[in-house]
Amino acid sequence: MDDSATPDTPDPVDLLICTKCRMGLAIEDDADRPGVRLHAALQQAGLPDGVRLKAVDCLSNCDHGCSVALRGGPKRWTYVYGNLDAGDASVGVIVDGASRYLETENGLVPWRDRPVHFRKNCIARIPPLELPE
Repeated sequence: MDDSATPDTPDPVDLLICTKCRMGLAIEDDADRPGVRLHAALQQAGLPDGVRLKAVDCLSNCDHGCSVALRGGPKRWTYVYGNLDAGDASVGVIVDGASRYLETENGLVPWRDRPVHFRKNCIARIPPLELPE
């Protein structure tokens, strides 16, 4: 266990935000991109302790809204979600989904417990580095 977790708190997770996102729009390279706006909105959203917000260059889902990924250590599944934007509704979905993911040991939030947007817009589910036997 790392120093940032105690027996009563879950291990931290990363919330990765694609900041190169153009949402399929023709946006100049130096323009304010939707992914940058989503990252800024999440910085202000009050993520739970243990969720580390990180900007990343590209999640290769360019034509399908903003994309985010949730990952957490070698024993958790990683999820990539798309069709998001920088609006309050998407920010709320992401905070809710990240909170639920944080509370798992293996990253598997039961399907019915996921935010509806996450149920319908999962781009990828990636196995943990350490697969259980």
